[in-house]
Amino acid sequence: QVQLVESGGGLVQPGGSLTLSCAASGSIFSIDAMGWYRQAPGKQRELVAAFTTTGIPNYPDSVKGRFTISRDNAKNTVYLQMNNLKPEDTAVYYCNVAGLRTSWSSIKSNYWGQGTQVTVSS
Repeated sequence: QVQLVESGGGLVQPGGSLTLSCAASGSIFSIDAMGWYRQAPGKQRELVAAFTTTGIPNYPDSVKGRFTISRDNAKNTVYLQMNNLKPEDTAVYYCNVAGLRTSWSSIKSNYWGQGTQVTVSS
């Protein structure tokens, strides 16, 4: 079975930095994209960073210039470098894999990590 394991969350002061990682394992034939979402209390889950089909990342204005997504395709791992963190960045961060195939003939499916808590507070 496919599993996404996230790590790197924690408590950090405003202006600090954290790096999240997400490793996909299991029966993986191919994937279309990997990215990050977050969900704050009382809010809808929102996109944080994702790669386009060209490999160029997309960011919402709320994190643009502060967050950077990267990946290691050989390890099926995606990272999120978060700099100059703000209290409004506090949320549970979820790794997402889109268009995953478990074999050459399988349909494409989406998978989510278990979530990792990021808390930005003084």
